Amino acid sequence: MDGYRRDLRKYARQTNAQLFIGFFVLLLIVGIGLIYLFYGLAGAISGIICAIAALSPLVLIWLALIGIDWIVKRANEE
Repeated sequence: MDGYRRDLRKYARQTNAQLFIGFFVLLLIVGIGLIYLFYGLAGAISGIICAIAALSPLVLIWLALIGIDWIVKRANEE
């Protein structure tokens, strides 16, 4: 029965990573693609710049949480 036991934290991390990647794919391909279709290249470049500016705080928070998780795991090992 131990062979069927799952690591739920690993599963949650994988699911979150897949959702995050899927969000970026939708945002970049669909979102920027539609902007390009309706407004042209200059609009798409502006859309990319705005997307980067809007998502940079989220990425920084995510990196900070990964760093905190790493620090806590190292402290628990000792």
